[in-house]
Amino acid sequence: MVGSAGLRFAVGTLSVFPVRVDRVDREVAGHAMVLAPVVGLALGVVSCLPLLLPGSGLLEAALALGLLAVLTRGLHLDGLADLADGLGSGKPAAQALDIMKKSDIGPFGVITLVFTLLVQCAALAQAGPAALVTACVTGRLALTWACADGVPSARPGGLGDMVAGTVRRRTALLVTLAVVAVAGVAGVVLSRVALPIAVVAGLGAAMALLHHARRRLGGVTGDVLGALVETATTAVLVVCAVIG
Repeated sequence: MVGSAGLRFAVGTLSVFPVRVDRVDREVAGHAMVLAPVVGLALGVVSCLPLLLPGSGLLEAALALGLLAVLTRGLHLDGLADLADGLGSGKPAAQALDIMKKSDIGPFGVITLVFTLLVQCAALAQAGPAALVTACVTGRLALTWACADGVPSARPGGLGDMVAGTVRRRTALLVTLAVVAVAGVAGVVLSRVALPIAVVAGLGAAMALLHHARRRLGGVTGDVLGALVETATTAVLVVCAVIG
């Protein structure tokens, strides 16, 4: 079944959870990117566990974000740092892509990582568990849109080339409506009106970065996808912290 193969591919690619992936092709990759928000939901729920510990808000938030990084192998943070180095270099697309492929992290990447994690930690300490779950789901929803048809790969090979253009825009829209609807219901139940607003804001921030990356690099790469996840995650946490 393509659906089950897609879920396994999504879990295996987007998390540290051990799964057996028997089939890897563009059809399966497309299903995986559609199901990415489901993986985000699981990651968010598990990552909330440290928030239940007695202690200061900042300590709990830092532990939760650390657990999330472990559960994702730090891949999205690595992608954010690599994209920051590539775009920050000001080089033409080909050279920027070469910079992003290097294993080391440059000054732009370090600054971006530090600032992003500081903002996430401060916002999460104020926003709470529901915001973290919403942020994790929205971050993976950004992947669904980044892999929509019409979005090209920046270079051959790699994860970006495998998943680029594999999701129909109509499907991405339906998934988005479902996520916003669930966030709206959760917002009513938990008296957190910011949740559906945060989903839209987080996705908007990620799409703005996607537009810039496409203009500068010509398309998406695995690093771009990781950066989109972290951008959406950060935006959701900030909106939830500000609006409540």
